This record gives sequence, C-alpha cells and structure tokens, in this order.
Amino acid sequence: MKFSIVVYAAPYSAEAAATAFNFTRSVLEQGHDIYRLFFFGDGVHNASRLSVVAQDENNLQQQWDQLIRDHGLDSVICVSSAVNRGIVDAQEAGRHELGAVSAYASSELAGLGQLIDATMNSDRVINFG
Repeated sequence: MKFSIVVYAAPYSAEAAATAFNFTRSVLEQGHDIYRLFFFGDGVHNASRLSVVAQDENNLQQQWDQLIRDHGLDSVICVSSAVNRGIVDAQEAGRHELGAVSAYASSELAGLGQLIDATMNSDRVINFG
C-alpha cells in the first residue's frame, strides 16, 4: 500500500508530530511505501534544523531528517507555511535576503500542488495534527 503523510502539528506542541513519525516508521517497517511526506502549517517546524532540544529529550526534527534520508523519502515543506514561520532553504534565504538556512536539506520547499499530487497518487493520505 502507498501512503502519503501530512503533518500539521509542531514537534513539541502535542503528540501528533511524534505519532506521525512513529506511524511513518511503522509503515516502512511493514514493507509499505511512503509516496510523500508533507509538512504543512505549524508542521513545518518538524523540518527546522535550528531547534535545540534538552539532552534528555528526543530531537524529533533530527529523527525526521534521519528517517527521510535513510529511506530516500520524498519530503515536502509547504513553502507558504514555512516562510511565514522562518523555515527557509538556501533559495528562499537568498530571495528574502536572510543570513541562514533553517530547513533540513532532506526536505524541499514546494507548494500545495505537491499535496494534490500526493493525494492523487497514494492509496491512503493520513493527516496528523
């Protein structure tokens, strides 16, 4: 089965982002495919590489990045949501004359067309948050 996962929740505001991560990992372990991850709204904070987490806590952003890279997942950050929240890749940082890149390179910034594409090409679209 082919899944797309949409994450609306920020990493530490509720359990939804952690649940989405655990669900995604489980789906992969069971041999299913992930067509696309889509971080939307406050969920774009899951792709921020600038968060600092206490040593005794899980760094969910790093875990997402590692999972995406380990499995070669297609991961998209909603560009409108991201820029509004200070999550930018090199292109957006340059365009807006910002001094830093805050998004993990494992995900790309793109528009809602990528979410529509994911919906059309997945057996199931699961939303968290």
